[in-house]
Amino acid sequence: MEESKSQLLAYLALIDRNLDELEEEFGDLPQKVSEQEAKNKTLKATVKETEQILEEVKEFCSVTKVTLEDMKIKEDKLSQQQFQVRNNKEFDAITSEIKHVKEESKMLTEKLRQETIKQQNLERILDEQNAELISSKEELKNTKKELVEVQEEQDEEKAEYIERREKIISKIDKPSLDKYNRVREYHSDAAVKVKKNSCSGCFSSIPPQLIVEMRSDDDILYTCENCARILIPEEIEVSEADVETI
Repeated sequence: MEESKSQLLAYLALIDRNLDELEEEFGDLPQKVSEQEAKNKTLKATVKETEQILEEVKEFCSVTKVTLEDMKIKEDKLSQQQFQVRNNKEFDAITSEIKHVKEESKMLTEKLRQETIKQQNLERILDEQNAELISSKEELKNTKKELVEVQEEQDEEKAEYIERREKIISKIDKPSLDKYNRVREYHSDAAVKVKKNSCSGCFSSIPPQLIVEMRSDDDILYTCENCARILIPEEIEVSEADVETI
């Protein structure tokens, strides 16, 4: 026996409902994976930035230590030269230069002290950032694992529903299928049964005349005047077992 349009759409709606339920089993896992990946990307960029700043500070400290050593050697040489001068003018010149070297050394020593503290703070911050990144990576790994487990559980069942869906779609004319798909953009349950003279989608009353027309010809698609869902006559019964025979 050939199925009517209403019956085929009732089958399609049943399968889509089952597929939607499978999709709901994922919950917010896909969103969590996406958010965690974005978080990891941000954390990696932050770690890289901190590492770069730390390297610059280390380089400064290293160069400054060498410079201070050179300045200490220069100061010692100048001090020795003071004992070899021939007049006050040379003595004053060397004294002035020693003073300048000491001031320069004092300034660099203070800068080195500040940068050393900065280096220690950056190393602590970097350790914290790396620990957070490791934790975030582990969380992402676990979330992905959970998502894969749900997918693996569903694969066979979902494949069966999709195969049945394709068979049903092949029997539905294009205008009817297009109409169903348009309604489904707004309502996941695009085709619903009439129950107790009401739309089971929005529970609005269905005019008696429309119900009479539906019963007289279930090959014409009727829609709810309130929500625009496709109405399936109450007399049409569909079950999983029926779908399996399609």
